[in-house]
Amino acid sequence: MSFTQQLWQRNLDLYQNILALPFNQEMAQGTLSQAAFCHYIIQDAHYLEAYGRALAVCAAKAYDADEIILFTESAKVAIVVERSLHDSFMQDFNISKNEFDNTPLSLACHHYTSFLTATAWSESYPVVLAALLPCFWIYAEVGKDIVQNAAKVNPYQAWIDTYSGEEFTEAVQKVIAAVDRVAARSDADTLEKMHRAYTRGAELEWLFWESAYNSRTWPVGLNKA
Repeated sequence: MSFTQQLWQRNLDLYQNILALPFNQEMAQGTLSQAAFCHYIIQDAHYLEAYGRALAVCAAKAYDADEIILFTESAKVAIVVERSLHDSFMQDFNISKNEFDNTPLSLACHHYTSFLTATAWSESYPVVLAALLPCFWIYAEVGKDIVQNAAKVNPYQAWIDTYSGEEFTEAVQKVIAAVDRVAARSDADTLEKMHRAYTRGAELEWLFWESAYNSRTWPVGLNKA
């Protein structure tokens, strides 16, 4: 069993819980409320900027030129390509630039981006890779599951197509292969750190979707910086 297969098996129950979240179930059926989806789009746009920065740091720490290219290009995709998708959704769902600019990071988004940023700067390349992997891998698998259960007419079809498409799947496979290569040359302590980083990232994926469904925000009076 490869290292990434071990990661997946260790966290399989968590992945099943993510699939079962009302956000993903209702998105598949096209019944997800517009308010929940708009909350998600705004927070995901905030998240993607931080994710792109973490990918760029990951590229700087990469062991070889091919992986520098892989994660530099991934950072570009996070910022440019997916931002275009979100710009389209923001138009379609009447989210103004002013609304986006004045909506702070939710607790879940703040927690997730802080984790990725801290990990990217303070941890070794293998651990950074493991922390970044859940966003790639879990999104791809959730996208595939939604496609299999999706309603024929779905207002969220563009999101479904993006994360279940062949291009995204190929990108995910490249990242999985990179994690396995790096794991093969890592010691036992590093491998355990990678396991912990992946699990925390997967937990934060769950939290992000749960937060979006319930449109969770900061309690009144607390610092939103």
